[in-house]
Amino acid sequence: MTAASSPRTWLARLATMLSFACATAALAQVVVVPPNPQIGSSDPISAEPPVSRPHTTPCVVPLFSNLEFADFTPKVFSYAPPSACPGPWAKVVFTADFTVTAGRQFDRTAAFYLGHANIYYGTTAEPRKTLSPSWHVERDLTDLSAMFTSAQTGEANIGNFVGVSGGVTYNGIIYANAALEFYPAGHGVGAPVTPDIIVPINGGGGDAGTLNTTSDTISQTLNLPTNVERVYLDVIAQSQSNDEFWYFCVPDDQTANLESCGNTAFRETEIWIDGQPAGVAPVYPWIYTGGIDPYLWEPIPGVQTLDFKPYRVDLTPFAGVLSDGSTHTVAVSVYNANSYFLATANLLVYQDHGRSKVTGGLIRNTLTMAPTPSVDEDITTGAGPTYTGTVTVGSKRHFEISGYAITSHGRVETTLDQTVDFRNRQKFNVNANTDMQNVQQSTNVQSRTSTRGGPNSGIVEQQFSYPLTLDYSFVVNADGSFSQSTTSDQRDDVREVNNAGWGPALVSDESNHVRATDTLKWDSSGTLIGPTGSKTTQTYRLHTSRGQCWDRTITAAAQVLTGVSTGPGCRNSSH
Repeated sequence: MTAASSPRTWLARLATMLSFACATAALAQVVVVPPNPQIGSSDPISAEPPVSRPHTTPCVVPLFSNLEFADFTPKVFSYAPPSACPGPWAKVVFTADFTVTAGRQFDRTAAFYLGHANIYYGTTAEPRKTLSPSWHVERDLTDLSAMFTSAQTGEANIGNFVGVSGGVTYNGIIYANAALEFYPAGHGVGAPVTPDIIVPINGGGGDAGTLNTTSDTISQTLNLPTNVERVYLDVIAQSQSNDEFWYFCVPDDQTANLESCGNTAFRETEIWIDGQPAGVAPVYPWIYTGGIDPYLWEPIPGVQTLDFKPYRVDLTPFAGVLSDGSTHTVAVSVYNANSYFLATANLLVYQDHGRSKVTGGLIRNTLTMAPTPSVDEDITTGAGPTYTGTVTVGSKRHFEISGYAITSHGRVETTLDQTVDFRNRQKFNVNANTDMQNVQQSTNVQSRTSTRGGPNSGIVEQQFSYPLTLDYSFVVNADGSFSQSTTSDQRDDVREVNNAGWGPALVSDESNHVRATDTLKWDSSGTLIGPTGSKTTQTYRLHTSRGQCWDRTITAAAQVLTGVSTGPGCRNSSH
């Protein structure tokens, strides 16, 4: 590789260069994997617990079965509520099973919608000549219960090219099953209070919208009832194309020298109401199964790779504003988007059932229109040329948004006090034969929501931490052979202390940690010799004051699962 080559272009082409030789795709269907990890398997596997479920018997509503994805046309399906379980429901659980036929295929974005509201978002695993990967995902959709009460159509979108492109055959076909499990209330199992209205926020096509630049938005015009009491926004912003490896990006003046993408390594999701800043959502640094080195993620993918978690933004300070009977607009953008991000969101609205008219307004909003990241470049140019040194970008925002609403419970004031702290430091050694890049990135959110008045009076404190460390090295040897070594350390840590409402505080600590390393080697003709030293470990821990306890570690080597262990003092009960 010469200095004129782009390593990020190299990363994008890597899956093709790995020469996962073609296999004839036979008639296939979804293969449902066993519920427990299988030692020796190469199927994608996670240490995460299943969704906790009540002990009542669910009504299961299939959404589709063995649905084939071999083009970029969204697949439409029909949904009808379960007549035997009319609700209210104690819990609603989404489940899906996927299989990709053996052969060659890229990872693909998978997004499912019902009535244009997103019910699942993730990416798919990549196959190999002798591997047809199958996996299972599930998520808690109880907060979307309001939309499940009526029949409607849905859309399953997994754009997937099957055919020949650039002389390369892509023949991996994706198949999927999906269903909803409805757990009835009763027999000692109660139904939680859930949002009354779900409003999808998408692009013009009714699904995730494309955000190419900072100024691009997805938006939705609202005509809400006049008794809005609480409001939240569940948002996903997924990096694509030139933004896929945004955590490797550098300032525009260094893109050619450091062979990387531009707009720095800072991205942030912004929430707007009527053109004014209303909230912030950090962008999680997802790494897809074809990302950097596909062998890193087989069989243990990166954090959230197969099942993204929406980030919830509390918009309750705006409840009084949104109840005024006027038309309002909610929008989502990504700061520093550089072609491109896909974004989708669901607005969750709680109504005051004791009053038809809620009045109120904003008291204070110190969130600025845009972040002001700092950039520090310390790059030295040497002979060759060789570029060495560091680039650091950081952004720290502290803001307070406070609002009030006159409800059937009296005056309720809600104040969101939040600090969002981001830092990305990269160290480089780049020349004609070497591309070494180390990334140390941290994203930390400290959030405190105070409610005065009403049944939810109290304080909710949340801490989110998304640390990412990447060591990447690409070296061309004197004989023309070359190698790529990568080590990744990725976490998703969340702590919540909920003192709102009656009863003792509810405390939850959750940690998802994936560590992976691999080296790829090619001979001087460019033929892949293979991966060496592949090792991956994932540890997932969950402890709550309600007695939930899950502590599992899984390990893999040479692309097969090698171990499963449970931490001390935890019997792995997700209930």
